[in-house]
Amino acid sequence: MRAELPTVVCVDGDDETRAVTVDALDTAGFEVRACGSIAAAEAAMDDSVGCVVTTASLPDGDGFDLVEMVRERYPDCPCLFFTSEPPSDLPRGGRDQIVEYVPRTVPQSHDRLVDVVKAAAAEATQAAYPVPQNEAKRLDAVEAYDVDELSALETFERLTSLITSHFDIDVAFVGLVDAHEERFIACEGANWRTLSREDTICTHTILTDEVMVVENVQEDPRFTGVDRLEELEIRSYAGARITDEDGNALGAVCCIHGEPRSYTRAERDDLRRFADEVEEQLSLRRRLGAGVE
Repeated sequence: MRAELPTVVCVDGDDETRAVTVDALDTAGFEVRACGSIAAAEAAMDDSVGCVVTTASLPDGDGFDLVEMVRERYPDCPCLFFTSEPPSDLPRGGRDQIVEYVPRTVPQSHDRLVDVVKAAAAEATQAAYPVPQNEAKRLDAVEAYDVDELSALETFERLTSLITSHFDIDVAFVGLVDAHEERFIACEGANWRTLSREDTICTHTILTDEVMVVENVQEDPRFTGVDRLEELEIRSYAGARITDEDGNALGAVCCIHGEPRSYTRAERDDLRRFADEVEEQLSLRRRLGAGVE
């Protein structure tokens, strides 16, 4: 049973209260790493950790400092506050930082905590988007590019500007898809910088060498429930995968429009040619960066 449950990092500066919490989680079948400070929790974190439970006040900071550290290094790891302070007394933070607040003062609070940790860890381990079979190798390939440097190059900006006029669309972008988000190295028609991977259509595009077209996002069951696409007024999409010399998918070149739209075979072929140009530019930039002529 223990092997089926994720590791939990339990952080509390008070030895007695921490021991009680650790005992409750251990009895429930979790492997628990007990920590008395943010520094200790930082040392205890690794990819096997499925949830972090923390109190609000810690010897070397507060629970929000801990959450920020976890979010930076392990973005998919849920964090729970298990503390006596009511939510109104917490100094800062919000729902984007904490999965749930469990008050220590309610009856059977430790039973409630166990239930919430199980639910949070289970939700975090369910894939919100499809992942290529060679994901680890693909991510290594993406990391080989300096996205900030690429974003400063006018070449990609000129290409996306040309794409918007060629297809008569609202937005065109070049995006690289990393482990948790898509980062735009050029975006014409909007000021988009990043998009969470579970919110981006491109995480599907990188799975195929065919140009992916979604004529009406609101009618596609894969995307109808994605609120972020609705907020960005994305109604139609066309994307062509970009790869490196070894065939690793890096991201996509995409067309976005605020109305449903179809793409002819000729238009799909043109988008593929634009993607080929991006691939050549990326290859050139990588060779130059490595000092290879």
